[in-house]
Amino acid sequence: MTDMNQNPPLELTGPDRPMISFAGVSKCYGDLQVLDGLDLDVAEGEMVTIIGPSGSGKTTVLRMLMTLERVDRGVIYVDGNPLTHMAKGGELVPAARRHLRRERANIGMCFQHFNLFPHMTALENCTEGPIHVLGLSRDEAIARAEELLTMVGMIDKRDEYPARLSGGQKQRVAIARALAMRPKVMLFDEVTSALDPEVTGEVTQVIRQLVSKHNLTMLMVTHQMGFARDISDRICFFENGRIEEQGPPEELLANPQSERTKQFLSAVNEAI
Repeated sequence: MTDMNQNPPLELTGPDRPMISFAGVSKCYGDLQVLDGLDLDVAEGEMVTIIGPSGSGKTTVLRMLMTLERVDRGVIYVDGNPLTHMAKGGELVPAARRHLRRERANIGMCFQHFNLFPHMTALENCTEGPIHVLGLSRDEAIARAEELLTMVGMIDKRDEYPARLSGGQKQRVAIARALAMRPKVMLFDEVTSALDPEVTGEVTQVIRQLVSKHNLTMLMVTHQMGFARDISDRICFFENGRIEEQGPPEELLANPQSERTKQFLSAVNEAI
């Protein structure tokens, strides 16, 4: 059962409210503490990247936002509304399944291994959700999908199946599919780790377009420091389920203040 913070707000209000807010969030798997009272705010339109060693809690943050994991303590808010909880009798209680489905509709995610439907074309991958979840007509969904496939440079592959696409092409279709649901928040989980450097540049350019054209709030997990530097407004280094250090990419990567951050970046650079 979720151990609530003391009198957490039913919603976050005001012009400066963050788009994403982790308020004292903890998560354990048995005796393993994965997140330990995490406080993390992401402003609307901000691109934040999480880096850190294996087991530091990076992926758990994304899984919680996708409602694939329940919090043990604390509350997660998206666009001012509680994601993990819902208001009942003037208090916050753990969210029911219907509440989770409704709030999760504001969140899109791109995975390391694309997760495209193999039996559907690129276009069909992008129309499935809008038709069956959002209730768009087929014509509306196709028009939206074609616009997004054009934006990511994949309109000429609209009728191809995933098996006939390269890794970079699959990732760009996956981004278009997520955007077709009109999310407020986009999550990226190691989206370039399976791609070669040239293709990584293509995906980076697509994500940059999202920043400039759609004002999306983005949260990304990656182990590729060059990608994080090129795409982020802020980088958070995670250690033991907490933020050890955070700051602009050029500052954190070039001049880290924490000894643990220095050790991690040194090890990453030696491995390249």
